[in-house]
Amino acid sequence: MTSKVKEILSWYDSDNPGVKTNLARLLNHGKLAGTGKLVILPVDQGFEHGPLKTFEKNPLGYDPHYHFDLAIESGCNAYAAPLGFIEAGASKYAGDIPLILKINNSDSLFKNNDAPCSAVTSWIDDALRLGCVGIGYTIYPGSSARNDQYEALAEATRYAKSKGLAVIVWSYPRGEGLSKEGETAVDVISYGAQIAAQLGAHIIKVKPPTAHVELKENQQALNDSKTPYAELTQRTQMVLKSAFNGKRILIFSGGASKGTDAVIEEVAALAKGGSFGSIMGRNAFQRPKQEALDLLDKIINIYKAS
Repeated sequence: MTSKVKEILSWYDSDNPGVKTNLARLLNHGKLAGTGKLVILPVDQGFEHGPLKTFEKNPLGYDPHYHFDLAIESGCNAYAAPLGFIEAGASKYAGDIPLILKINNSDSLFKNNDAPCSAVTSWIDDALRLGCVGIGYTIYPGSSARNDQYEALAEATRYAKSKGLAVIVWSYPRGEGLSKEGETAVDVISYGAQIAAQLGAHIIKVKPPTAHVELKENQQALNDSKTPYAELTQRTQMVLKSAFNGKRILIFSGGASKGTDAVIEEVAALAKGGSFGSIMGRNAFQRPKQEALDLLDKIINIYKAS
């Protein structure tokens, strides 16, 4: 156990030994073991966006085992997916990589931009049965259905923690109260991180923030404080402050598919700003396998050097 991992675990002093052990399993696995940094492979997009859009670019991705292999061979800290994909490989790959069960999901067939809300599709008992280190849960701050989501997450969090599981929250602001540009605004992303932290998340996943400021009162606060936010590195630092001043593990999504140079440039800025890591899905598994391994290796090395 490195001093860095011990320091991170000390931030969760109300948690039981089971939770801390599972957080340690995450932090002590893969090529970033002991550094306090994380790179996680998430594959929930087949459910969220549909199989053709998600896997047709690299048809090997239709096979659940492909993603286990990719996460293991690349040296990721963990692999996260919904129930079906985890069940398809949990026995064969038992003990090879920490698993995170994504317990709520939604499809994109029904369009409701005002009230995005994911359904609970599996539960804490499934995570325990499958040997997972934690659960993943998506909330949509800004949705008119947000309060129901917060209550459902609170219930899941209490039960997961009582069973020694870590809680990873995907916090994606979205809904009728926000413009499309506002979904990734620096003030809104910061607010989403704060909400996830206040709801008891051990690890918080957000999107990289843009320089847009959505709410007038927040623009005034930034003007008064003269806080710089033009650069992604500066915005990363702002979001990190909202995650209990950096005392909650904050990781960033890889976002929509983009070129290798763009991915590397973005990750470098996030790492420089203090990000604890990246959760890299489509930008990894939609590439040919060797290309994906090369990209993940570059990302891991950026965090290793940060």
